[in-house]
Amino acid sequence: MKFNLADVFETVADAVPERVVLTWEGHDITYAELDKLANQVAHLFAANGLGFNDNVALFLKNSVEHVTSLVGLLKVRAVPVNVNYRYTDPELEYIFDNSDAKAIVVELPEHQRSVATLMANLPELHTVFVIGDAIEELSAAAAALEGREVKIVAFNDYANNSTERDFEERTGEEMYLLYTGGTTGYPKGVMWQHDDFFRKPISGGNPYGPPRADLAELAKEVQNFPSMSFLIAAPLMHGAASYSLFTLISLGSRLILERDFDAEKIIRNIGRDKTQMILIVGDAMGMPLADEMEKQKDTADFSSLFSVTSGGAIWSQSVRDRMVAVKPDLLLRDNFGASESGNDGEIKMDENGNLMVPPTDRMMVVDEHFKQITEPGQVGHIARIGNIPLGYYKDPEKTARTFPTMEDGRRISVLGDMGYVREDGSIVFLGRGSQCINTGGEKVYAEEVEGALHAHPAVADALVVPAPDPKYGQRVAAVISLTPGFEEPSLEEIQDHCRQTLARYKVPRTVVVVDEVKRTPAGKADYKWAKATAADGVTV
Repeated sequence: MKFNLADVFETVADAVPERVVLTWEGHDITYAELDKLANQVAHLFAANGLGFNDNVALFLKNSVEHVTSLVGLLKVRAVPVNVNYRYTDPELEYIFDNSDAKAIVVELPEHQRSVATLMANLPELHTVFVIGDAIEELSAAAAALEGREVKIVAFNDYANNSTERDFEERTGEEMYLLYTGGTTGYPKGVMWQHDDFFRKPISGGNPYGPPRADLAELAKEVQNFPSMSFLIAAPLMHGAASYSLFTLISLGSRLILERDFDAEKIIRNIGRDKTQMILIVGDAMGMPLADEMEKQKDTADFSSLFSVTSGGAIWSQSVRDRMVAVKPDLLLRDNFGASESGNDGEIKMDENGNLMVPPTDRMMVVDEHFKQITEPGQVGHIARIGNIPLGYYKDPEKTARTFPTMEDGRRISVLGDMGYVREDGSIVFLGRGSQCINTGGEKVYAEEVEGALHAHPAVADALVVPAPDPKYGQRVAAVISLTPGFEEPSLEEIQDHCRQTLARYKVPRTVVVVDEVKRTPAGKADYKWAKATAADGVTV
């Protein structure tokens, strides 16, 4: 059978209706309650002309309405589009226009103001759903349009709609559109078929074992699976957060949501919310949480917390060590994956500082002709196999490059990550090919050097980039920020540390210390900024 995400949610809601699915600012909502709310929101969408294959942009921070909008759209077979609320107006215009958004769900006045500014340039837009009160600028912008109408609809009118599930049958071939938070250029819309989304990003509904065969098995296993509580510190518009949301739903678990990322509040409320697991996005969230764990180690109740999981960005060893120093039995996990591949499993660091993925049937290494490389040590492109996206929305050229077909007919996802296979079948991750530094003919992968830098206790975050060099063409340059409480290490100290795990030509010859390593609004590395910053560094 093919799984539809709305069918998955409804199956779990029927199997464990009284379980809590969402804890929002201390208030609990059960699966049955959330299902009824989502039904009402779905009927609101349908009453305003939205249905199968209509793309709807969710321009929202974390909230109950964000969750009910997401599930409600799935129920009427519409396509949710994640929107990074930190984007500037030009970036937002690109997302709204490129996604052909027929509707936008928005809440905050400043976000409404952006929609008002951009409305005239969005020809596909016909409805804006406003959570709370609509600002005057938004209503005025809609009224000023010539030749077409954009309705401003009060989202809260959902309460007047039916709670029944009288929706059309779903197939599992519906689309889920996930915009990437790429490191260069504008984001791309990754098109996931629901069935592939269920089987790969959310591990077939069971990240701890074999995938569920059908909805009946899903219902049975959910009833037998203990309810877990998982706080998603990342915003729901982030790919890793949406993967986690649906994974938790498929397990019948409880999701703890906060409006914004507030490290002090998250740590303080662990005891109140009985938080068991926390999802973060690398050091941008890990470092403030480690700070608060240290500050509140004698006052916060950590007894329920047993795991912190990161995904989507580098998570330094020094931050992990600080967390474990506060709670020694804490289980730490670093997930490997992407918008274009879903959940690829856990990435680990070996004794030499190499980032590696254990033997898996989800990945292989291929050459430039997309033929599998089996010879240990031979560097190639890491390819994801199995359930992969349909491609990029409205971009056949990039789709053909990223999702090629092998000679045996299998489609693969090739994102530019470079690596090699070891004798034991594990895959060593070297880094993104586009960030490869050619220094005197030797290739250096940025992420490999970043991994070594992150292992230094004084380094909180680091990006590695090429810098012009008159002798070697390019040299390895690093931009780092410091861990609170540590003095700035000398260039020689950094180099001595890196030489313990890296060949000499990979060791940074330029190091710049900054207050904060900049990343994109989605938490990805801002290599353009790093290159400009590295030009001011100390070189030897």
